[in-house]
Amino acid sequence: MESVVVTAEFDLVQTLLRLPGHGPDAGVEHHVWPIPDGPLDGTQLAGVIRLAQAAAEALDDGRRVLVRCYHGYNRSGLVVAHALVRRGHTAERAIRLIRSRRSPWALHNELFVDYLRAGLPTARLLEELAE
Repeated sequence: MESVVVTAEFDLVQTLLRLPGHGPDAGVEHHVWPIPDGPLDGTQLAGVIRLAQAAAEALDDGRRVLVRCYHGYNRSGLVVAHALVRRGHTAERAIRLIRSRRSPWALHNELFVDYLRAGLPTARLLEELAE
C-alpha cells in the first residue's frame, strides 16, 4: 500500500487516526479525532457527531471535504454516513451510497452499522447510560 500525503487539495480534512507527516498543509482546516475501529464510548460518539456536522456544513458551503481513516472503510464511513443522514438521507440509503461509491466492504463493521440504524445520538445516549 502506498501512503498518501494530503496537502491543499481540500478545504477541510478530518482525520480519525494519527499519522504524523500526512498533512494537510498549514492553513487547511484540520480536525483530528482518533477513534478505534470497534466499540465507541459516549465521548467518541459525540466526536463523530461533531465531525459529521462540520463535514455536512462544509459541503453545504461548497467546500471540499476529506474524511480519512486507515483504510477508508469503517471509521470514515461512519462519519460520512452520519453526515449524509444529517443532510436528509436515511441510514440505509447512506450505507448503500457509501458501499456503492467506496467499496462493498465499506462499513463492514456491523457495530457501526447498528449505530447508524439506531441513530448516533441514540447510540451515544445508550453508551453513556451503560458507563
